[in-house]
Amino acid sequence: MKLTIYGAAHEVTGSCFCLEACGKKILVDCGLQQGPDEYENRQLDFTPAEIDYVLLTHAHIDHSGKLPLLYQYGFRGQVHTTGATADLCDIMLRDSAHIQMFEAEWRNRKGKRAGKEEYIPLYDMDDAIGVLGCFVPHHYGEQIGLCGGISFRFVDVGHLLGSASVEVWVEENNVRKKLVFSGDIGNTDQPLIRDPGYIDEADYVVMESTYGTRSHGERPDYVGQLSAIIQNTFDRGGNVVIPSFAVGRTQEMLYFLRRIKADHLVKGHGDFPVYVDSPLAVEATNIFNENEMEYYDAEALSLVRQGINPISFPGLRVSVSTEESRAINSDEEPKVILSASGMCDAGRIKHHLKHNLWRRESTVLFVGYQAVGSLGRAILDGAKKVRLFGEEIEVHAEIRRLDGISGHADREGLLCWLQHFKEKPKRVLVMHGASESCGQFCAALRELGYNADAPYTGAKYDLAANACLEAGTPRVQHREPARRVSDVFLRLQAAGRRLMAVIGRNEGGTNKDLGRFADQIDALCDKWDR
Repeated sequence: MKLTIYGAAHEVTGSCFCLEACGKKILVDCGLQQGPDEYENRQLDFTPAEIDYVLLTHAHIDHSGKLPLLYQYGFRGQVHTTGATADLCDIMLRDSAHIQMFEAEWRNRKGKRAGKEEYIPLYDMDDAIGVLGCFVPHHYGEQIGLCGGISFRFVDVGHLLGSASVEVWVEENNVRKKLVFSGDIGNTDQPLIRDPGYIDEADYVVMESTYGTRSHGERPDYVGQLSAIIQNTFDRGGNVVIPSFAVGRTQEMLYFLRRIKADHLVKGHGDFPVYVDSPLAVEATNIFNENEMEYYDAEALSLVRQGINPISFPGLRVSVSTEESRAINSDEEPKVILSASGMCDAGRIKHHLKHNLWRRESTVLFVGYQAVGSLGRAILDGAKKVRLFGEEIEVHAEIRRLDGISGHADREGLLCWLQHFKEKPKRVLVMHGASESCGQFCAALRELGYNADAPYTGAKYDLAANACLEAGTPRVQHREPARRVSDVFLRLQAAGRRLMAVIGRNEGGTNKDLGRFADQIDALCDKWDR
């Protein structure tokens, strides 16, 4: 009965844990590492074909985004999650695959002219579609027998539509243990979705610590703040550009904007247009609407029962095609533009930043977490110039942040969630937070009498004996000049794994396929020699 840490260790993204018990290997989450160090995503520190099951806490890419890679390397087990998470992953993993493939095509088009080796996408659409066929949806509150000796249950944790904590019961060699994986613990009083549910018993708890050192403070008047920002920007003749995560945050902003429109809080600009410029956000909004009765909170359901859609209103315009997206910036009427990605590192938001960052009359409003190294973080931290599509853009727009808006519980919320356990767990593993947050929150738990660890990647625990078998090691950030060396090793690894996948899965690898892989490896070896 073992637990191994494979991600989100002293980091906010890349959630991945492996439970080994009863002859099975079970992953809890399999998320992408987000931020500047993309190379980490090409590493899987276990054999995917040996994984029997995945328990998925929610659809955000830092928890689900490596599932297609898992499938590519041989996983053919079941992915258990809630119904809404399965629906959201159906669009999010396809979108992630599209981004991977598009980026590879773009890099290779540029790289070919520069004589660079072929860039291999992390995974493709076939991998995404393949793993989506492995999904098994469940309702909250159902205790499900996974296999002999192991059962689980999803509990609403109030972070995103369909998000869950996972209770796991294990019995092996007459030893019984219960584990709880918190997933991302939601903030209270969020629009649309319910507050986090609580669990009262566990031997081991693996919990997030994103805001383990911070308090959100008194809940701000989001509607008042947002309406004031829109009013001031429109009065200057500018646009309000909101980089917004397509799933979750976009729907929250639509909820606030409906209130602003219904209460006529922006004066002198009529029924101003609000654009949702993200095909993923449009599809996600449809999924929110389709799942309202099972997942919405009492306030949102009250609106639904009155015939009011909580996230729709006059003046709401969606753009799906590229032509519709381009037309937004051709229109000089002041407008609100919601676009992804939320950290500005990909997607259509970069085009809107290119057209608005240099305009003193416009506002760029951040409404979500910006990872270190992301374009959004650079802008928020005061960058005077940024580079977009090979062009240097000066930053003259007003840069604002809607303080306090977060889908994560703060320090008080995390403690409240943990203290609902009737007896202190035998051990608490503090995960999914920046190193400072993990360490300080872990220390705070120890002061409160908890047996708490903040493990690093690779840490292993014997759950029957409540013993740490391996401490793990801090993840090394790849930076120049070491980046070039890491690039070689990791691309060699990726090329080799893809070659083995073609051969091992008997998918008819042709001589051309094998020759292409051999050419890649030769090029990488040449690069290493240089």
